[in-house]
Amino acid sequence: MSETNQFDAAFFRRWLATAAAAVDREAGHLTELDSAIGDADHGANLKRGFTAVTEVLEKEPPATPGAVLVLAGRQLISTVGGASGPLYGTLLRRTGKALGEAESVTRQDLAAALATGVAAVGQLGGAQVGDKTMLDALVPAAEALGDSFAAARDAAEGGALATVPLRARKGRASYLGERSVGHQDPGATSSALLIAALAEVAAA
Repeated sequence: MSETNQFDAAFFRRWLATAAAAVDREAGHLTELDSAIGDADHGANLKRGFTAVTEVLEKEPPATPGAVLVLAGRQLISTVGGASGPLYGTLLRRTGKALGEAESVTRQDLAAALATGVAAVGQLGGAQVGDKTMLDALVPAAEALGDSFAAARDAAEGGALATVPLRARKGRASYLGERSVGHQDPGATSSALLIAALAEVAAA
């Protein structure tokens, strides 16, 4: 994709619909990962949240990329239980707000906005890269998005895999101490799904 490519609200709705389908498909796997080091509800919670996002975006499609993400973020916060709702909701809302009111945005615009959203997630959760959280996938993805959508996808997937040997230092998994080692973080895994959906829609 060239730098002149512009991405409108319809593109962002397709991204979130594709992400919802991926979460639906992988919900069992996400819950399986979460049962090892969490509350065993990550897949079910995200599935409910992204289903609600798809419905609200179909009902009244927002006119700008920023508005799509802000509405989606609000919906996740109101429908997803546990930590996932506030964290994912903050990611999308803050990314959407950073995009402003532009009717279309470039990949570079999105990369900068996503970095803002990811930073907000770090502040909310008090986590950083290496703590075995969704940030292990999101931080490298936001950095790589400056290069390409595919690079962002690969960076997110690599970041999620890299959580396996880590000891959790934040969130529910941190209570397990050494027993959290050897398990892939469910939040990083679902974050990688979100970025993979973005790359898929961009390549279509």
